[in-house]
Amino acid sequence: MSTPVNRQWVLRARPLDDVSDRCFELRKRPVPTPGPGEALVRVLWLAIEPTQRTWLNAHATYTQPVALGEVMRGAGVGQVIASRTERLAVGDHVAGLTGWQDYVLTQDAGLFGFNKVPDGIDPKAMLNLYGASGLTAWIGITDIGRTAPGETVLVSGAAGSVGSIAGQVARLRGCRVIGIAGGPRKCDWVTRVAGFDACIDYKSEDVRARLRELAPQGVHVVFDNVGGPVLEAALDHLARGARVVLNGSIASGYKDNSYGVAPRNYMQLAFQRARMEGFIFLDHVSRFPEAFRELSTWAASGQLLCAETVAEGLEQAPMALQGLFEGNNLGKQLVRIAT
Repeated sequence: MSTPVNRQWVLRARPLDDVSDRCFELRKRPVPTPGPGEALVRVLWLAIEPTQRTWLNAHATYTQPVALGEVMRGAGVGQVIASRTERLAVGDHVAGLTGWQDYVLTQDAGLFGFNKVPDGIDPKAMLNLYGASGLTAWIGITDIGRTAPGETVLVSGAAGSVGSIAGQVARLRGCRVIGIAGGPRKCDWVTRVAGFDACIDYKSEDVRARLRELAPQGVHVVFDNVGGPVLEAALDHLARGARVVLNGSIASGYKDNSYGVAPRNYMQLAFQRARMEGFIFLDHVSRFPEAFRELSTWAASGQLLCAETVAEGLEQAPMALQGLFEGNNLGKQLVRIAT
């Protein structure tokens, strides 16, 4: 019987443009052995997120970049297969920063270490609804956007992992929700499954013209995941006192020193007495318990649904990341490593 190895994607070269296999090396190492207080985890699922592209650049953003030669950083869930800690038993599922690899030793306990998946929760949901996507969506709509019943909310990237949840949270808050997505398949999912009131197909429709039709009095909250011309169109259709929530700029490709050109029409914020604010969900830890309670209640009752796109095998991780910037995913992009 062959000895198991730990395959690891390590960063070999920083991408100047698109992400490709050439940026990484698939390295093979022995499976690590847990020391005192550690557990060995077999990684089952990886979360692929646009922010990971920023970690490949040389300059720090809200966190330090991945170093050359380092295992690519990323969240994942796995199962404990050997343990020398009382905190985790063999068979437990855990979530944390596993990195792009087959096996990982658990790190420190606590919020940003490895945490046991609660009983009754699908482990991979910790990478979606109960992970960065769900928390970002809930905090952005609830605390940053401060949505109120009856308001009109515009969500760009509405078929992505964060946007799709953000729009549903706004709907469940009693708002009228308009999405922006690319292609009829995504727009159909956004309205028919996620329950948005309308969805603009930016690939085939004039976004500004459709916004005039759908929100003649302007939009009260913009949850922006895209930046670029889509954000400029949104700024041209703000209601008085609107709030613009900046979560992402995926249209920029997140290339180093090129996170998108500032909106040319930013003075619309002044004209409409509006506010634009960016945020990172990690700065709102005190709000996590309430977010988990509300998201889990809605999910259990069937009022909030999540889409997933799954790539099979660790080998697919680099292309799954690039695919986010090509619009290949509907909902959360996951990579299944093992069963």
